[in-house]
Amino acid sequence: MTNAPRPYESYVYAYPHKTAYRPLADRPALRELWADERKDALSLYLHIPFCEVRCGFCNLFTRIGAPDELTTRYLDALDRQATAVADALHAGAATGVRFAAAAFGGGTPTFLDAGELERLCDIAEKRMGADLRAVPLSVETSPSTATADRLSVLAERGATRVSIGVQSFVEEEAKAAVRPQRRSDVEAALGRIRDARIPVLNIDLIYGIDGQTPESWRLSLDAALAWRPEELYLYPLYARPLTPLGRRAHPSEAGWDAQRLDLYRRGRDHLLARGYEQVSMRMFRRSGAPFEGADDYACQTDGMIGLGCGARSYTSDLHYSFDYAVGMREIRSIIDAYTTTEDFSRAEVGRAVDADETRRRHLLQSLLQAEGMAVEGYRERFGSRPADDFPAELDRFAGLGWLDTDAGPDLLRLSPTGLAYSDALGPALFSPAVRAAMAAYEAK
Repeated sequence: MTNAPRPYESYVYAYPHKTAYRPLADRPALRELWADERKDALSLYLHIPFCEVRCGFCNLFTRIGAPDELTTRYLDALDRQATAVADALHAGAATGVRFAAAAFGGGTPTFLDAGELERLCDIAEKRMGADLRAVPLSVETSPSTATADRLSVLAERGATRVSIGVQSFVEEEAKAAVRPQRRSDVEAALGRIRDARIPVLNIDLIYGIDGQTPESWRLSLDAALAWRPEELYLYPLYARPLTPLGRRAHPSEAGWDAQRLDLYRRGRDHLLARGYEQVSMRMFRRSGAPFEGADDYACQTDGMIGLGCGARSYTSDLHYSFDYAVGMREIRSIIDAYTTTEDFSRAEVGRAVDADETRRRHLLQSLLQAEGMAVEGYRERFGSRPADDFPAELDRFAGLGWLDTDAGPDLLRLSPTGLAYSDALGPALFSPAVRAAMAAYEAK
């Protein structure tokens, strides 16, 4: 493959990215935003922006620790926000409001103690009306916070999936990723998760860590496989601005790209040979494992309700959230402002999503899945074919060998090379307007 882009440009977990959001001058009322939206299959996401340690690669919206009863004040604010959002959703609703999936993320939701987790579940159920025992509920955790009492609460309240960020079972690699941990503690946490009998265990691993070798990568893979997790996510390491690793010196880009691409392929092949199916570049599911959560992309057609100062909400034509930052000082300021907010009835920061952006989002998020995208489904939704709307992009992908030529005319599917280059393909589908907004964003 000649003149190929770098394989690791950006992880596209949502489109448009929050760096393309801006303060909304009109601050639209939530009840107006949701008045004409379908509300019978919503997704609910509750964001907890606290961690016990800031990993070296992390650029998520989270802070270390929660002094002076900050978690209590945060949950108080989350309760106020949930009340306002529920009122907006039910105002003038012709049909009932129903949630089809729920997730607690962060940060680390299990930074909260068992009693606080009970309250978090109460907010989702009593304020928002989500039946957590009847829908998939995914919760993120960490080795040090996956305690038996917390896991017991989650299991009893209906959690169907727990995702634990291990990153590496090799202690030296964990330290190099600024994620110091003992393997014995990790194994103990995994044992407690299995004891809780939550149906789906996901383990996150990272490749491309300084000093990592094919042998040490395989050691981590095998250590994870020993627990027979229903899911495994394999993430390439990124050194992003304003993160601890982003401030360090790194190997040459070409050398690091080659290392990560080699380790990705080794990890993929290792899992495929051991009964796992590839769902996306990052996600692998054990064959026959129960499906108990959202796949590796946000739903393209149903709405998303995000609660918490780092959560996003999606209507059909507006994505909105609160202010975004990576630096610790700015994050603390945003969290403090959130905890003192009384009026949550309006959208503050976001980005309008027009017809072109909706098509891009649908194509991007569908194409990044290993199963590909049915052309007829796209045509039924938009009245056109992907090749009509994105001829230049799809021709380029075909020329790079990223599209599966055996998929046939009715299916757009990535080749194995295309999946490996997902973090280059995704950004290539960003619109010029979103690119410009992201470029103009001042990191903070």
